[in-house]
Amino acid sequence: MFSKWNQLSLVKRIVIGLIVGIILAITVPDAAKPVELLGSLFVGALKAVAPILVFFLVMSAVSQHKPGQKTNMKSVISLYLIGTFLAGVVAVVGSFIFPVTIALGKGVENVSPPSGVSEVLKTLLMNVVDNPINALANANYIGILVWALLLGVALKHAPASTKTMITDFSNALSQVVRWVIHLAPFGIMGLVFSAIATSGLASLLQYGKLLALLLGSMAFMALVVNPAISYVMMRQNPYPLVFRCLKQSGLTAFFTRSSAANIPVNMELCEELGLDKDMYSVSIPLGATINMAGAAITISVLTLAAVHTLGIQVDFGTALILSILAAVSACGASGVAGGSLLLIPLACSLFGIPNEVAMQVVGVGFVIGVIQDSVETGLNSSTDALFTAVAEFSQWRKEGKEIVINKQVNL
Repeated sequence: MFSKWNQLSLVKRIVIGLIVGIILAITVPDAAKPVELLGSLFVGALKAVAPILVFFLVMSAVSQHKPGQKTNMKSVISLYLIGTFLAGVVAVVGSFIFPVTIALGKGVENVSPPSGVSEVLKTLLMNVVDNPINALANANYIGILVWALLLGVALKHAPASTKTMITDFSNALSQVVRWVIHLAPFGIMGLVFSAIATSGLASLLQYGKLLALLLGSMAFMALVVNPAISYVMMRQNPYPLVFRCLKQSGLTAFFTRSSAANIPVNMELCEELGLDKDMYSVSIPLGATINMAGAAITISVLTLAAVHTLGIQVDFGTALILSILAAVSACGASGVAGGSLLLIPLACSLFGIPNEVAMQVVGVGFVIGVIQDSVETGLNSSTDALFTAVAEFSQWRKEGKEIVINKQVNL
């Protein structure tokens, strides 16, 4: 049985874990409660290894970078920013075509949203100058990237033996990641069991229309807008790559609900696709911080739901400004406790909605957060891998190299 299990691809093993988790949650939720621990251990292991992995990979890549060696980082960052902005536009258009209203209830206790974009950006900049030990301990990827880049540049003229040691460390950490990812089926079994057994789906039914708009906008982004951007860059059918990223990256991100925890999974996918390690070791952790299409959709949809509920008349131009504000805010969402939901009051202030009402909208966000946050993270994280691959494949096309997307690799 052990041999047969190892012969299956990782995705098939994850699907089996997913099915077992659902069955246990529906049939014996009390008896199988210890299964939840597997999910917590899996996410904890990914979160533990990701910061130190990023630190050594980036430091190794930069220290060994040769002058004149081409990188596609400009293309990747451009794709991240364009994708996040277009996600805001998709959410605004969707909210105008299918306006939804929400039942505003009690406010949210003990939460402090940022007072403006300046505060969000200040948090982002303060993360840049964070203490390196603190950045590693708190998984502050902006701080980790900056320190790794600085040390990498400083080590460019170090002896070859020093660079080899750093590379050996990064290779060893990559191997640890592979071991952790082998445990994904058991981790996801625990995560899906926990989600169904504790939250259930009954409480979500009253917000069906709002969820439909949110998930529809995210699905449109993942299956229409992202493939269109990919086609423009690669000039070939983008769907094999899109589906592979959704399958291998989006699936695990959906259950871990953490872009940071999914960084090792994305790096493994990039390695399978044959991408340049020097590039994806920087672009993937950067994407986990600034590539926030799902967050831009959440902010825009929930804000416009509040606008429609209160009967505020909004012209399309103001709503378009909202999509820009949502994109800028979403890029700083990881620096704010609570993520995208706590940026809703900031967006609501654009329409003169008082903070007390805006925090009630945040409360609605927490109710549907089980599904909203899972799908949002799946979109964000899979797009990190997609745009990293698209930028490099675009370069391959210009150089006349063959692009092979569906190489069969069993982990």
